Amino acid sequence: MPQPIRIKDHEKDARLVRGRVVFGAIAVVSLICVLIARLYFLQVIQYEYHSTLSENNRVHVQPIPPTRGLIFDRNGVVVADNRPSFSLSMTRERSGEWQQVLDVIVEVLELTPEDRVIFEKRMRQGRRPFEPVPILFELTEEQIARIAVNQFRLPGVEVVAQLVRHYPQGAHFAHSVGYMGRINEKELKSLDPVSYSGTHQIGKTGIERFYEPELHGQVGYEEVETNARGRVLRVLKRTEPISGKDIVLSLDIKLQEAAEAALGGRRGAVVALDPKTGEVLAMVSQPSFDPNLFVTGISFKAYSELRDSIDRPLFNRVLRGLYPPGSTIKPAVAIAGLDSGVVNASSRVYDPGYYQLPNYDHKYRNWNRTGDGYVDLDTAIMRSNDTYFYDLAHKLGIDRLSAYLGKFGIGQKVSLDMFEESPGLMPTREWKRATRRQAWFPGETLILGIGQGYMQSTPLQLAQATALVANKGVWNRPHLAKTVEGERPKDENPMPDIILRDPSDWTKVNHGMQQVMHGARGTARKAAIGSQYRIAGKSGTAQVVAIKQGEKYDRSKVQERHRDHALFVGFAPADNPQIVVSVMVENGESGSGVAAPVVRQVMDAWLLDQDGRLKAEYASPISAEATAREE
Repeated sequence: MPQPIRIKDHEKDARLVRGRVVFGAIAVVSLICVLIARLYFLQVIQYEYHSTLSENNRVHVQPIPPTRGLIFDRNGVVVADNRPSFSLSMTRERSGEWQQVLDVIVEVLELTPEDRVIFEKRMRQGRRPFEPVPILFELTEEQIARIAVNQFRLPGVEVVAQLVRHYPQGAHFAHSVGYMGRINEKELKSLDPVSYSGTHQIGKTGIERFYEPELHGQVGYEEVETNARGRVLRVLKRTEPISGKDIVLSLDIKLQEAAEAALGGRRGAVVALDPKTGEVLAMVSQPSFDPNLFVTGISFKAYSELRDSIDRPLFNRVLRGLYPPGSTIKPAVAIAGLDSGVVNASSRVYDPGYYQLPNYDHKYRNWNRTGDGYVDLDTAIMRSNDTYFYDLAHKLGIDRLSAYLGKFGIGQKVSLDMFEESPGLMPTREWKRATRRQAWFPGETLILGIGQGYMQSTPLQLAQATALVANKGVWNRPHLAKTVEGERPKDENPMPDIILRDPSDWTKVNHGMQQVMHGARGTARKAAIGSQYRIAGKSGTAQVVAIKQGEKYDRSKVQERHRDHALFVGFAPADNPQIVVSVMVENGESGSGVAAPVVRQVMDAWLLDQDGRLKAEYASPISAEATAREE
């Protein structure tokens, strides 16, 4: 049967449509309310947050590195300045796929895969967001042109003009002024990120490192508006940086050159001091190197050549070279003997050519195997008589000997502003027991009395010990900086002066040192021939390899680098000291024959005028009558 036709219920359909319309309207209104609420939340409640975020996307703060302070010698000659240079920098956040951009840079500039590795390493170093990272320095005009032509392929890459450190005197002051280099990862963790934002080099050695805070200055800033691609549209605000302080050194470039010439290309060290002030007048360590190689990054090959050289050009012999002082320490030992009362100026010792401890068969040889007979203090210093000083050291004992030599700066850092200085070594009973687990033996005291054995000192320490004799015990720490922005450096921890019970003991030792140079039997009298001023000096020889008991030193049987070091210390004019000089010539063998002439040349360069005459403000020339009396 056919089904009945259903009658349409219009009222029901109308209700259904109205319900759906109402539901849809409610849904639409609800969504509009949610949207309005969200807009209110973002635009009103979080207004400050989003406005700041928007501003940060539009405005960036860029650091302006300060201009580094200059360094001059005492006469105003520039020894470290800043010169303009173009470098290639890259901002990772603006470069997108920055590794691909590096590939384009290598392609455009026709660089090597090794350069590509270096660039990536520099880009991965820690830095602040949006801070440009320099990846290539010292761009040539051709390289700058290639970058400009391909700029559309290099987002976030730009050529930046900046000042970089330059050392116009080259190797002359490499070991005193030092050099700057790129900030490494270790340094980056310890540096103030705000103060060093925008700065990519830091002082690594010498004055550059010690006075880094003064030389660096204070960073400046500028707020810039950028577009979506990071390009700077305009500068909104600028705070100028404060330049670093200028430093005037006590070094004299003419004296420095004279000292280098006196060494004559030999390995060694020369340091000259003003005993009245502690100013370092010359500081030479040979061979040297060009510090400009390190400023923007030295190549692996160039660094390996310097590091692996057998002559060690990177090694600062003045501050870090540790050598037995040899007989140069005898004036200080003589002061110890006089002040402690174990000897006086007229005390005599018989020298048969050797010394023996009571109840011991071992013979401690004098350099003069035939002996000097009876010698007093004056003769012992003049002849550098080992037997006398063996006996004096034995009478003093290790405790008093080490205590007195410590007062002269042996075994401790003596400088005021030399970062790399080694303290050396002044051995004691306690030191030997702690390091060697052995007791101290009497024979070890004897050889300390002539500057051998465990004792280790630097040429700077020997210069300071000699300056104390010249200055009659008054301590003035050696320092390289004469003024920092016009102010003299201050010694926050001054050393106590050496006060003797009888101040005339200084004069007695001074006279003995004059006899070394001007006496008829002085060991270095040849170096003083023709001198217009009196010199007080002392030679020394530092053994490199030991010689067996009873054997003589035979240079023909010893390799050149195993031969004795030659040392000499002195000051002049002897009655009014103006300069103290310490010289060490590696493997030079003879202190009086090799090192003493170097000292004389350095003194002449400082004390004589251009015509070769003694400067009027210094002591009068040696009279023929005085010389005749001594002979």
